[in-house]
Amino acid sequence: MKAAVITCSNRSATGERPDDSGELLVQLLEEQGHEIISRVVVPDEIDAIRRALRTDLEADADVVITTGGTGLTPTDVTPEAVLGLIDREIPGIAEAIRAAARDRVPTSVLSRGVAGVSGRTLIVTLPGSPGGVRDGMDVLAPLLRHAVDQIGGGDHRPGGGV
Repeated sequence: MKAAVITCSNRSATGERPDDSGELLVQLLEEQGHEIISRVVVPDEIDAIRRALRTDLEADADVVITTGGTGLTPTDVTPEAVLGLIDREIPGIAEAIRAAARDRVPTSVLSRGVAGVSGRTLIVTLPGSPGGVRDGMDVLAPLLRHAVDQIGGGDHRPGGGV
């Protein structure tokens, strides 16, 4: 599966802070056997995020996962950027990611992360912390291949649950 990673962070984009979340996300995707076709760091600005997303969509990424910009601060605009490009929202993915860490990290429910489909590409937004990336990937790992198969028109399989 072809995966793209976009880190949405003003501080990482200027070099003020290392992109630990993006590095971890790439590592976890590669460990699952996914091919990383793109990895970029952009400021948390709607236009910059959308440019990066469009580039990955044109490259026929199967999945684009963003990290960062899903919180409540005025500069957190990743969900707005993504919602403007998706054709169909998949609220269950974002809900499951928020719920996964709720008992350990009560503030995880403040994430405004979204998930959806643009053309034949799955787009998922994860929080900007390594812990948020790890929790999000724990949710995504067992369903990424099935979701991408379904988006591409694959048939339902016994036990697939969808």
